[in-house]
Amino acid sequence: MSVRARVSDIVSETPQIRSLRLVREDGVPFTPYRAGAHVDVTGPTGVLRQYSLCGPPDDPSSLLIAVKRERQSRGGSEALHHVVKGDLLEVGAPRNLLAVAEDADRHILVAGGIGITPLLSMAYELHRRGEEFQLYYFARCREEAAFVELLENRVGFRGRVELRLGVPRAEQPAVLAAPAAAATPGSHVYTCGPRGFMEQVSAVFAPVIGTGHIHIENFTAQETDTSADQPFTVELDTGEKWEVPVGRSILSVLEENGIDVFKSCEEGICGSCVSGVLEGVPAHRDNCLSAADKASGTQIALCVSRAATGRLVIEL
Repeated sequence: MSVRARVSDIVSETPQIRSLRLVREDGVPFTPYRAGAHVDVTGPTGVLRQYSLCGPPDDPSSLLIAVKRERQSRGGSEALHHVVKGDLLEVGAPRNLLAVAEDADRHILVAGGIGITPLLSMAYELHRRGEEFQLYYFARCREEAAFVELLENRVGFRGRVELRLGVPRAEQPAVLAAPAAAATPGSHVYTCGPRGFMEQVSAVFAPVIGTGHIHIENFTAQETDTSADQPFTVELDTGEKWEVPVGRSILSVLEENGIDVFKSCEEGICGSCVSGVLEGVPAHRDNCLSAADKASGTQIALCVSRAATGRLVIEL
């Protein structure tokens, strides 16, 4: 359920990134959320996009998001770069695809560019818990790095944040080699940023901690080769079933037949339509489930993923 929120403050974090502080129009505190959460935000043009929450999770008085103006914007980021204090936005309930692991002996946060947003909220949470963490923040230059002064000066962050400015992509694995060598099998890594950046982070840390301890937050949809797609049958746990033809999603078929499914981005990013798998093998094409979740075969993003078997039984 979404609520109307008023923009109470705007800060230009960099020439291309602005943070928006949001308070509920009715004055009621927001619902508490876990660090790493994101929300749906519908701007003045009616375009809905997902943005990570980057404030302290234990402060329900307001929500803080950061919006980067994208050159290829489809209307979302551009619209939010034109809102002014006092404007009203529609904000959905916080959802988590990236969350602090409860059993880690240490936490390693690795951000690239605007990917600092969810990791900042995790740093707040880890400091509050008194847990061991280190944050590595890569950006082209200081002027393009958001929240730098906060990260350098806030009590609890000093000594735990390392800025890596102007490091070429090819040289970033070498920078991460030392923290990877110091990690243990009980360590967990959280990363957010451009896809190639996150792939490099995973490649550096996976041999030490395993892919199951690497947590990724994606911003963009995955490009997939659909040339070998085949039709399959999707069946609900109630017994209802339909064919999903080539070129159609499970989500669209269900909706066409009157099945109400919660959805948001419809690009496999937000996780809104993730449902349980009871029988069959999913062919994952999303960027929201973790590697461990995909390997388990027990969940599927209905908006983009298909079946690797002729029949897939799901529960909504």
